[in-house]
Amino acid sequence: MTGYSAARTSLGDNKFVFKNLHFPDEKELFPMQFDPENKTPKYKQIIHSIQTDIERGVLQKGTQLPSISELSVDYLLARDTVEKAYRALRNQGYITSVQGKGYYVQSANDKKAKVLLIFNKLSSYKKIIYYSLVNALGDYADVDLEIHHYSVKRFKEIIEKNLGKYNHYVVMPHFNLLEEEDYLTTLRNIPSSQLTLLDKDVPELMQPVSSIYQSFDKDIFSALEDANELMVKYEKLVLVFPPDENYPREIVKGFKNYCINYHKAFDVIESTRNEALAQGTGYVVLEENDLAELVKKARIASLTLGKEIGIISFNETTLKELLGITVITTDFETMGRTAAEAILNKEKVKVKNPFYMIRRGSF
Repeated sequence: MTGYSAARTSLGDNKFVFKNLHFPDEKELFPMQFDPENKTPKYKQIIHSIQTDIERGVLQKGTQLPSISELSVDYLLARDTVEKAYRALRNQGYITSVQGKGYYVQSANDKKAKVLLIFNKLSSYKKIIYYSLVNALGDYADVDLEIHHYSVKRFKEIIEKNLGKYNHYVVMPHFNLLEEEDYLTTLRNIPSSQLTLLDKDVPELMQPVSSIYQSFDKDIFSALEDANELMVKYEKLVLVFPPDENYPREIVKGFKNYCINYHKAFDVIESTRNEALAQGTGYVVLEENDLAELVKKARIASLTLGKEIGIISFNETTLKELLGITVITTDFETMGRTAAEAILNKEKVKVKNPFYMIRRGSF
């Protein structure tokens, strides 16, 4: 590798990527996932590249790595940068050094992969996704959990702290878009081969990443449409959509489209707190506190659920099953399992997760 320079292909002003060249009598450039324009510190990029290749079996146990001098020359890096990366890899048990000979791969593909799962919030159905993902991955990986609480700033901090430390990043990209921070920039810092999006697709990302998503407007439209024979009991439909809970606005769009297409009177309200129940009204609720408020008011007014007044709740839970509440829900267990299968098979997939209505007595 000594005396063998990296070729640079221009991508615009001052931006380039390294390519392997093949010359007679010269060694091949050590292949590394390295982008000099990436904001991730260069030593972390070296760590991530070598660590990933070891865990994927690309670098086998006993393989000799380039010397500090060779890697610094080939990739135009400071010796201190390479030395810092090698020291970290050695401390983590990935490589070992033999005095007078150099650096060698210490661990082969016998370490568990590491997966970072990043939710927007904690809830009962997030718990289903978590355990479905963990169980499907089995002994292949350890899964750590972080919560960004809809905050782009918090998400950025999570990624900056953990980039290069995990083999896979599974992200729910629901954010408060009133923030000035750009969450797309942070998502793009994650290598596309290691990123899986859950619950929501992000076409604006403009990168081929795995995505197991809901189509919120089409899903609610289809679920309501499939229950047309139940809708005749209700003169009016009301969607309870809290404005401060960061729910996808596509839900409102799908609800309105259904009502307009099927000539149903409708309203969208923020809360059930001041709602006076009227016979012949069907409610679609997202929050469990609104659900509880509706059930309480219906009992006080002696209105029978499923006959005089209707309730459909978003997202299945055990409590709703026990109470006999009709729900429209995505299949959270399938979502977690599909994400795990994509990771295990090292595939990029784009899958619309199943969404359906579970009919019970409340509508």
